[in-house]
Order: sequence, then C-alpha cells, then structure tokens
Amino acid sequence: METKRLIYLDNAATSFPKPPQVTEAMVRFMERVGANPGRSGHPLAREAGRIVQSARDNLARLFNIDDASRISFALNVTEAINTVLNGYLNPGDHVVTTAMEHNSVMRPLVYLREKGDITFDIAPCDRKGLLDVDALARLLRKDTRLVVVNHASNVCGTLQDIAAVKGTIGDIPLLLDTAQTAGVYPIDARALGIDFLAFTGHKGLMGPQGTGGLYVRKGIELRPLKHGGTGSQSENMYQPGFMPDALESGTQNNVGIAGLGAAVAFILEEGVETIRRHEQALTKALLNGIYDLQNIAIYGPLDAARQVATVSITFDSTLSERSEGSLGCGAINLEWFSDSVPIGEAEDLLSSRYNILVRVGLHCAPIAHQTIGTFPDGTIRLSMGYFNTLEDIDLAVQAIRRIANV
Repeated sequence: METKRLIYLDNAATSFPKPPQVTEAMVRFMERVGANPGRSGHPLAREAGRIVQSARDNLARLFNIDDASRISFALNVTEAINTVLNGYLNPGDHVVTTAMEHNSVMRPLVYLREKGDITFDIAPCDRKGLLDVDALARLLRKDTRLVVVNHASNVCGTLQDIAAVKGTIGDIPLLLDTAQTAGVYPIDARALGIDFLAFTGHKGLMGPQGTGGLYVRKGIELRPLKHGGTGSQSENMYQPGFMPDALESGTQNNVGIAGLGAAVAFILEEGVETIRRHEQALTKALLNGIYDLQNIAIYGPLDAARQVATVSITFDSTLSERSEGSLGCGAINLEWFSDSVPIGEAEDLLSSRYNILVRVGLHCAPIAHQTIGTFPDGTIRLSMGYFNTLEDIDLAVQAIRRIANV
C-alpha cells in the first residue's frame, strides 16, 4: 500500500491544519490593525483591544465562565500552570497531583520542592491511566493547598472524572490542565467548580502556537509571574491587582490572540459536541481496526467514550510483570512475541513509506509512561483531530497492520 497524501496524526502535539479563519484573522490583524491594545486611544489601538476582548469573550463562552476578565492570556499552558504554582503556593504548602501528569506540572513541582518551598504527593492511576480517587482522598492533609489534575492524558488519551475529583477534595482549590481537552471536550468551569483552568491555544482550540491562558476563579488572588507595563494604572509603581491586567504584563502575542479568537469562534459555531462526536468516531475506528492484531499493544481505556482522540501503541504484545493481566495501558494480547518492531523504526516506516505523521517516545510525560508500563522507551502516539477523516484512519490501520506483520 502506498499513499502520497499526507496524513497528520500528531494533533496532541499541535493541531494541524487550522481553520482558514485563523490565518485570515491573523493576516487581517497584521495588515489592517497592528496596534497595541490598551496602550493608546487611537482607532487602531481600540480595534486591537476589541479583537483581544472578543477572544476573551469567546473563551468565556466556551468554558461557561460568567466573567471574561477572569481569563488572562499566556504563551501556552505551561506558562499558565507555572503562574499558579509560583503565584498561589506559599512555603510549607502541600500539593497533590496525579501519576499521569505532563512535565509542565511535574518539573515546576519538583523545582519548588527542591527549593524547600513545598511538599507534594502523587495519587496513583491504574494501567489504563485512570485516577484512583479514593487514593487521592487519602493523600489530602490539613496543609494541602492545591490539587493538580491533567484532564486527559497526552500519552494515551485517558479522561479523568473531574466531578468526582472536585467532590472528593471539597474546598481545596483545583488546577485543571486542559491542554488535551479544551476545544474538543465539553468543559463547564462553573458547573465543575474549577478554581484554575489552564489552557493552550495551539492544540484542540485550533489556534496558533504561542497562545494560551489561565482562568482564575473570583476570590482567588495570584502573585504575578511577571511584573511590568499593562497599559493600566501607569502612574502606579505597583502591579495592578485586578484581572486580567494583574497577569498580563508586557505586550501580548496579539496577532496570535486574534487567530485564537477566530479559532474559538469556529469551535463555538461547529459545536464542541459535534467535534467530540467526530473525534470519538475516529478513535473507535482506529481501535477497532487494530484491536485484533496479536503483536500490537494498545494503551489506554480502549474505549472512545472514556478518552480523547489519542491512542498509544507499541509493536509487541508483552505485558510487564506489574500488569497482573490487566487490559488497557498494558497489552491487549497476552502472548509473548520476541520479534517486536522498535518504535523509532515504526515511526520511520509510517512517515517514509506511508506519509503518516505520528510521534514516538515519552511525550514529555515520563511519569505517565511509568504508570502505564512503557518507560523508558515510550510509545507510538497517534492523535486525531477534527480535520482527520475516516479514510485517514483506514489508511493508518492498513499501515499499522502491514508493519505489524513484517
């Protein structure tokens, strides 16, 4: 089987292609606006401010946030997470996170712990990547100030039950990392009682790279990650204390925000539920297409309803000794095959022979791979997006089956 058509299955890293409205909005901003919002009173500055505010309003609609000013823009979800961890926690605080976190959470937590500022515990997850909520409850202490949860795994797509988490932790603030769910899975910040919602613009939100942000529930104050000019209260040497200015020092990526606003408008028009149904159909088709292969291990819930459109595989069928025969986030086939295909070789075959673009390795989430039993080599990750088709998945399935049988 040969195909010349490029099949992009790396949407968990960054979504591609983008809706055409994104490029159009960015070009319009550069060609017709170009000014700095909030810094001047002339018409172009006011138009730039209107575009940025429209993006903020669109995000508030998407996440069901009643006050758009509680959303600040950032370069990405990593910056947003660092803003919370460095701006909310105090010396002596305790944090609980999960065994499926990305390094954007783990590295700043480890840094703060090594400085002697905080302590933290990691709530276990099973081999499907599902959080043990009862174990989470047992880790809570009187000095627990924050719980940090990855809404969906960037490794194997597993969705966490956020309502159950929030019901368990009570009044302890929750920081939700929505890098893999914003734009592709319904998120109601008000109904879920989310205290901090960190998002990135370039994945499921279909916006450009270098965009993202943070929602902070009313009543919570953060120490800013950066201090500087905001265009407001310029007579004051101190950082403004009101949102979003408190967290938005310096000129923002306004052309990127223009593109992000257009992307979120596209999502709102299409409907998150529509996007979710399409990606579920793609996930189900992929899982059904490779489930019966004897020398393929599939990781995750193996259920399109319990995960986002991200599937990790390896070309072997071995379970680690820790698996105890569990299915999902372990191999689905239990026979031992010695002739496995290394993940790097499989990636090269998918790309060079079949024009299918995927990602291999640890995906910046080593603790998640330790949880599912794929550390230190990692997995081959296929992550679908809204613009993929069932034909793409059929071609990917054929390619995987051929590689598995070499």
